[in-house]
Amino acid sequence: MDSTDDATSINININIDALHTSSSPSPSPTSASSSTPSRYENQKRRDWNTFGQYLRNHRPPLSLSRCGAAHVLEFLRYLDQFGKTKVHTQLCPFFGHPNPPAPCPCPLRQAWGSLDALIGRLRAAYEENGGAPEANPFGARAVRLYLREVRDSQSKARGISYEKKKRKRPPPINPSPALPPPNAS
Repeated sequence: MDSTDDATSINININIDALHTSSSPSPSPTSASSSTPSRYENQKRRDWNTFGQYLRNHRPPLSLSRCGAAHVLEFLRYLDQFGKTKVHTQLCPFFGHPNPPAPCPCPLRQAWGSLDALIGRLRAAYEENGGAPEANPFGARAVRLYLREVRDSQSKARGISYEKKKRKRPPPINPSPALPPPNAS
């Protein structure tokens, strides 16, 4: 598989069901929003639970309050082992080729888009779970710089440029011509 698969979500199949034991309360059926959570909300919850499990398995175990940007970067590097995107090294003859004609021994990594989306979801989940926005380790400068570095290196290695998507501007709304005032007779 390559990064053209669903790059907006990160699939970490580390026995994800084992992560969702009684540690997170299930929503009650009588809650105000009884509709099912969106795909984004479900993914955000799974990502948050996975990060929490990572902190609990860390040696020594870490509490969320002691988690900083360095721990987030460690987590992102840890996730690389589950990546599905071939990232060519500079010594590889296919460096800079988006569609190499033959296999090579270059490592599989998490795609930049997956990591970027993951950090966005974790950043939102941190604040939803009581974290102060100004103390959010997922929004730290070091994390942003790391993501930029990953994006640039993957762009060069695969010969694909990641350009910001241009916003589509809504068409201008033409005001309807003013109606003449009704005749007052």
